[in-house]
Amino acid sequence: MWKQFLSKFLCKSSKSEAASDSLSSSHSTTNGSSFGNTIQRTSSANSVSSKSAASVKRMSSSIFPSSVVAGIEPLLSFKDVSNAEKSNLFVSKLNLCCVIFDFSDPNKNSVEKDIKRQALIDLADYVHSGPPRFTEPIISASCKMFASNLFRIFPPNYRSNTGGGENDEEEPLFDPAWAHLQIIYDLLLQFIASPSLDAKLAKKYMDHSLILRLLDLFDSEDPRERECLKAILHRLYGKFMVHRPFIRKAVGNIFFRFIFETERHNGIAELLEVFGSVISGFALPLKEEHKMFLWRVLIPLHKPKNVGTYLQQLTYCVTQFLEKEPKLASTVIMGLLKFWPVTNSQKEVMFLGELEEILESTSMVEFQKCMVPLFRRIAYCLNSSHFQVSERALFLWNNDRFIGMVAQNRQVIFPLVIPALVRNTRNHWNQAVLNLTLNVKKMLSELDEELLASCRRMFEEEEGKRSATEEKRKTTWEQLEKTISTLQQKTGKPPSIVATFIQQPLCFIGFS
Repeated sequence: MWKQFLSKFLCKSSKSEAASDSLSSSHSTTNGSSFGNTIQRTSSANSVSSKSAASVKRMSSSIFPSSVVAGIEPLLSFKDVSNAEKSNLFVSKLNLCCVIFDFSDPNKNSVEKDIKRQALIDLADYVHSGPPRFTEPIISASCKMFASNLFRIFPPNYRSNTGGGENDEEEPLFDPAWAHLQIIYDLLLQFIASPSLDAKLAKKYMDHSLILRLLDLFDSEDPRERECLKAILHRLYGKFMVHRPFIRKAVGNIFFRFIFETERHNGIAELLEVFGSVISGFALPLKEEHKMFLWRVLIPLHKPKNVGTYLQQLTYCVTQFLEKEPKLASTVIMGLLKFWPVTNSQKEVMFLGELEEILESTSMVEFQKCMVPLFRRIAYCLNSSHFQVSERALFLWNNDRFIGMVAQNRQVIFPLVIPALVRNTRNHWNQAVLNLTLNVKKMLSELDEELLASCRRMFEEEEGKRSATEEKRKTTWEQLEKTISTLQQKTGKPPSIVATFIQQPLCFIGFS
């Protein structure tokens, strides 16, 4: 089959030879040009050398079998064929580009790779210069080419996701095939965004199976690929309205798998960024399905330990929901408290930052529904031995919106936070935290000095009662130890007598 194509190619007319020569010469000029407004080509792949260009005609038959060529020579340029033949040439080039190469070895099939790349550039430039009418054969061939090149199995990810901070970024891994993949992604983006693509006709080929495999690509370790996929998914969601419920469900399943099973996925931030735009377009009143997405997906996304890698996008999605329906604020805050980190101080700092953003868009009515458990948690953060947590909690009082809500509800909030502030001034080891604590106490004193003094007296009384209780407990145990020692001396039995002794009524030594 390869030899047949070779003999057929060598027998081409001089016109075909000239067309091929023009293709080779145009390769070096087209290679550096840009196409599309969203995905820019890299300069990693250089133009074909003169020796490689001379080899194009000789080696093309050894790359593509005759079955790939659909009635017209695919190496021709679009400007060298009539308008009637451009659709056939487009399909022919698409079929030619279905051939896959191994990019793990950069020296393997280098000329063949350059030929395919030039064909991809021709396709992208042709679509960009003037979108053709996408007929069903073109749509079918295009989807076949996209699937052949893009859908692949990623190697196992051996990296650990133990970090939870925003700065715990590992060195990104780049796909060696990006010189081809980038052009294919640009072509796919232009294909979906083209006004000449009929969504009703294309949905037969851009079906659920293709969407699922496209979403699987978000787990790529190459950040450039995820950026391209983000733009493509956004266009796909906007163009194919019939697929919107399926896309939301499929992305939700990715989130579920990440939260409750693997806690490993490279594209959570990109998917959330797309959904930030989707949420902003939800119609009011919000459907129950959308509210369930907030409760069952976005709130539990705070649970994974590497939440810092996508917290910015997650916070944006949550705040978009609150802008749509402010009544959800108390539910969101209670959800944050449910997943509040206990042993991860870095996550706790991030949660405090997100909490401040949420409170900015929280109404007073919703704030009052959750202020008691909220300020109990803030009080714990104020007394944290990790100075960054305590410091971040104290910074909340610099927010005018926060202070305004505290002032209006000070009768409830002061008794919750004053004890924590007093403990900080007595016991905290960090000087910056001590200074901030004194500033906050001064601020609260200006709001209501009498209430502050009353809360402090109550705290002192409670501390006195606690000290008395602890002293009583200590005395009781000392009496118990003394009694056991006396019994041991009288009976001469080992200390195991304690096991029998503690089963007896202990009223006589103060246990009542």
